[in-house]
Amino acid sequence: MKFLRLLISGSFALLVLTSGSAAPAPASRPNIVLILCDDMGWSDIGCYGGEVDTPNLNRLAREGLRFTQFYNNAKCTTTRASIVTGLYPRRGKGGLLREDMATVGEVLGDAGYHTALSGKWHLGSGATTHPYKRGFDEFYGLLDGCCNFFDPSRPDPAYKGGRVRKFGKNDGLITEFPEDFYTTDAFTDNAIDWVKRFSKSDKPFFLHLCYTAPHYPLHAKPDDIAKYRGRYKALGGWLPMREQRWDRLQQMGLTSAAWQLSGTDSKAYDWESADQDHEDLRMSVYAAMIDRMDQNIGRLMRTLKETGEAENTLVIFLSDNGGCAEEPGGRGAEIVPGPKEYYAAVGPAWGWAQNAPFKRHKSWVHEGGIGTPCIAWWPGRVKADTITRQPAHIIDFLPTFLELAGGDFPERRGGRDVLPVDGKSMLPILMGETREPHRQLAWEWSGNRALREGDMKVVWDSRIKQWELYDLARDRCETKDLAGARPELTERLSAAWFDWAMRNELSLKKK
Repeated sequence: MKFLRLLISGSFALLVLTSGSAAPAPASRPNIVLILCDDMGWSDIGCYGGEVDTPNLNRLAREGLRFTQFYNNAKCTTTRASIVTGLYPRRGKGGLLREDMATVGEVLGDAGYHTALSGKWHLGSGATTHPYKRGFDEFYGLLDGCCNFFDPSRPDPAYKGGRVRKFGKNDGLITEFPEDFYTTDAFTDNAIDWVKRFSKSDKPFFLHLCYTAPHYPLHAKPDDIAKYRGRYKALGGWLPMREQRWDRLQQMGLTSAAWQLSGTDSKAYDWESADQDHEDLRMSVYAAMIDRMDQNIGRLMRTLKETGEAENTLVIFLSDNGGCAEEPGGRGAEIVPGPKEYYAAVGPAWGWAQNAPFKRHKSWVHEGGIGTPCIAWWPGRVKADTITRQPAHIIDFLPTFLELAGGDFPERRGGRDVLPVDGKSMLPILMGETREPHRQLAWEWSGNRALREGDMKVVWDSRIKQWELYDLARDRCETKDLAGARPELTERLSAAWFDWAMRNELSLKKK
């Protein structure tokens, strides 16, 4: 069967090579594994300067490509909408996932791929928004935004609304979970089962593995927590952590010596006046959640190798937004991070510092909210141990994957016109070439706004309520506002943001 698959996909490769494509075609249509984690900061993992132990992700980086300027949408739902549709998030009638949008599952399924999603969906559970009804042959996981890691049937605490989150398999719901259940492990178990089954087929597969880690509630296994307990207290808190990460990032070549480490966030508080033992526990559990995720990514990678699929599989890893500064329930020591009986979060000081060296965090569109670590691994195709500084965006995933699949994006599907994608293939970047960049990229969440053109970026902070201007080539950490010195450029780019907002159905007053 695999010989037949190679023969068929080899014909696709010849077609692409003779069609004038800028990037070299693969020898066969690859499997695609897109791994998305939740609320993880830009510099948390080892290969991006972090102190969390992530040997499997570090290996992917060592054997693959790291992006320094890869962007998400600063928020769980909008990022997932863009990944699934290749579109900037639409806010008009019909929500983020409408019937006039084709999903990555649908178009890759049309192109002859098995399609599966394990983990967090967060885009709906109705007849037109459920993953099993929008192109994914297999679904297992969380239909909502966050849940108890040990027992998803447990309701949220009253201060988080008291809801029981929806968890399911294909089009059914799961309401009971075994004693040893842990979401990160379970999501991987299902992904591994599918890889083993798909590997026996003559069709390639697309697997979207969406971990909820390290999103709150802070739940981790005792052995994983013990590995980190005391480390962050000994470090001296979030400020020394940021400084050490900054030093490592400079040594790795992921940042520029021209940049300056951004200053303290307005939501952060003083380490000396904090309950340091409790703060250490919060960050230790968070680190343990990432560690466990990395262990599971290692399990998946071993399965790809054991099934003979690794050599023809593109694996991409990223986060849906920056570290999270939300703090449901407050930061009192009575909310214990770790066990399933409690519902804790890292809070604003750690949540901001996780994005070192950048400014702000989840829900903001400064670089700390929209920047993500991104690793691409594909043996023999993506050059090992490389770094790209070319900007790319999550809207680029769908057109990239469709080009690899040899498919065409539909103008109509299911009897309806389909919106064309906003993204563009980043296959040239993966192949080590230079891609013509997006003319502009733009963002909005909760009144925060940004637009990037070349290296220049305007930002509107919903608390400051004025346009800022930054030169990202010289100041990616956004420490020197140039709006006063370059008012014409600031005005032009801010006007371009409103044009973008209108095209994407945002109803905002110009101010």
